Amino acid sequence: EVQLVESGGGLVQAGGSLRLSCAASGFTFGDYTIAWFRQAPGKEREGVSCITSHDGRSYYADSVKGRFTISSNRAKNTMFLQMNSLEPEDTAVYFCAASRRAIANMVPLERSSYDYWGQGTRVTVSS
Repeated sequence: EVQLVESGGGLVQAGGSLRLSCAASGFTFGDYTIAWFRQAPGKEREGVSCITSHDGRSYYADSVKGRFTISSNRAKNTMFLQMNSLEPEDTAVYFCAASRRAIANMVPLERSSYDYWGQGTRVTVSS
């Protein structure tokens, strides 16, 4: 059974940093594209960043480029999102997701490309 468990969320002041973790089980990490999404109150879930399975390339939403960094420890089936220079607009529930689709059959930061989801971890950035 595929399981994704996020951790590391919390309350932080604007300009601060947080590091989110996603522990995965039930599948071989290297065979999946893994991603972070977020959903702010009253808004659609949006892609934040991902690492593709076939070449390890990273993608970022424009809103987080230069501030967030995605990484993974595939030996430990764990993914991370280092979030720096946080802004109140980053307040959301953050989800990790996984997809086994070939890169030609998916859009890296599109929600519909992903089949497995964690329960989310809440990040609140105060101004």
